[in-house]
Parts: sequence; structure tokens; C-alpha cells
Amino acid sequence: MGVDNFTATTEFILVGLTSDRKTQILLFVLILLMYIFTLLGNLGVIVLVQVDSRLHTPMYFFLSNLSSVEIGFITSTVPQMLNHLLTRHGELSLVRCALQMYMTLALGSVEAILLAIMAYDRYIAVCHPLVYATAMGKWRQLQLASACWLAGFIIAAICVSITFQHPFCGSCCINHFVCEIPMVLKLACDDTHITQHIIVMFAGIVILGPFSVILTSYGLILFSVLQMGSVTGVRKAFFTCGSHLVVVTLFYGAIIFVYIRPPSGTSPENEKQMAVFYLVVTPLLNPLIYTLRNKDVHEAVAKVLRRWVL
Repeated sequence: MGVDNFTATTEFILVGLTSDRKTQILLFVLILLMYIFTLLGNLGVIVLVQVDSRLHTPMYFFLSNLSSVEIGFITSTVPQMLNHLLTRHGELSLVRCALQMYMTLALGSVEAILLAIMAYDRYIAVCHPLVYATAMGKWRQLQLASACWLAGFIIAAICVSITFQHPFCGSCCINHFVCEIPMVLKLACDDTHITQHIIVMFAGIVILGPFSVILTSYGLILFSVLQMGSVTGVRKAFFTCGSHLVVVTLFYGAIIFVYIRPPSGTSPENEKQMAVFYLVVTPLLNPLIYTLRNKDVHEAVAKVLRRWVL
């Protein structure tokens, strides 16, 4: 049957996480709490970096950028998800779907690249401390951060543009809670093989490239610390690198599952669960993991609290 025999789709309907009302209310409360804590945690990091001069270092500059990304990343999906859980209305126009897809993909790409730069920054600081101040000067920090944001938004613009060049027709239901490229492409009336290959290519660049940099950087850090022979240093390095890698693995693993896996063999429910990890869970964990046992952050928090009390 030809494409012209179908009625063009002008609106998508998101099926959502579940159809059970009690589960919807429970998820609404849990996700709302996670969203609030994510906003507070990431805003707290940004404020601390701005007000405490001791945190005006490359590591915290990149961390404040990461917190900004996380705020935008989770806000691009969670408010709409909460509204759907509460009202059970999952309708989105093509424009709103494209905008959500663009912001999610752009900020997700920025985060993926930024995590690699943060790992590289730690590698230079630990393994080459004598050249660290020069290698990570203010101008270099701005260059790296700007490159992250620019690359993320350009890649997202390309991927969303080629996705919505296809006509959509027939069923307008998306078995998901957000507008994800793989799910939207399933509703296209024409052949999407070339588009899918292009999406996988960009996903490989954005995901596998930075992930390789992260693994290499942390591997070299651990090797360098082991060479020093300091038990305290080894313990600290293992804890820091291990906790960072947990969050990184959650984020990259879930995205690889959605964007680079073979198109068959997984259920929509599994895809939703993976999406929850990188859309909701990792934005909450990142500020905690990167600041939990950080002495400088603890002192900055104490300093701010003293100001408020006095």
C-alpha cells in the first residue's frame, strides 16, 4: 500500500510508563521527589562553585557545566512525564515532540562529551600535575566547554531533522513516555534504513568515543596511583574512580541499549526502564557522586551555612 493512501499524523500519543492508576500515582510521587532533589542538588553545585573562590578550578568549572546540563536534561522530559502520570493525557503535537526530542538529544550529547572531558581533566591533574595549570587554563576550559555545547546541539539538530523528514501515518501511538528517535521512526510511512544508520553512526561518535576516553583516563589514573605505592592514595583513587564509573556506566549503558543495540530482541518495557535510568536517575546521582566525599565542597557548604546563620 502506498504512502498516499494513509492519513498523515499531526499528533502523537505517548502510552506512558504504565496504565495502572495506583502505579501511576506512586510513580508520580517518586519521580516528582527525584526531580525536586535533582534540581536542588545541581543548583546547589552551581551556587557553591560561584560563591566560593576555592572552587574556581577547572574540575568545578566543568562540574558546574554538568549540573547546568542535568537541570535542562531532566526538565526537558520530567514535567511532561509528571503531567501524563497525573492527568493521563499523553498527546503531543509533532512540533512539541520534535522540540522535546531535540532538547533531550542535545543535552544528552553535551553530557556524554562533558563526562569525557571531566575524566581527561582528572587524568591531566593526577598524571601530569606540572603541566596541569597550563593545559587547563581558563581559555582552554572555555574552549572545551563551548565545544561540548556546540557539538551536542549540532548533532541533535542533524538527527532530529532527518527523523522528521519522514512522513508519519497510521497509528500515532508511541509506546514510551518521551519522544525518542527509535520509537518515532517506527511510525514513519516510508523506508527509514538510511536514517537509522545515520542515527547509529552519530550515536557511536557521541557515546562510544567519550566512553573510551573515560575508561582510558581512569585506567591511566589508577595505573599512575598504583605506581606511587601510597595505600591512602590507591584507596582514594579506587573510591573516586569507582564511584564515577558507576554513574558513567549507568548513563552510557542505558543509552547504548536504546540507540546502538540491534533493533529487535528487546521489549518496549525494557526500553522504558533503560530510559528512566539515563533521563531521571543519573541527573540525580551525578551531583551526589561528584561531591559526596569532596572535602572542598564540604568546606564550601559549611562556609555558606555559616553566612546564612550569622
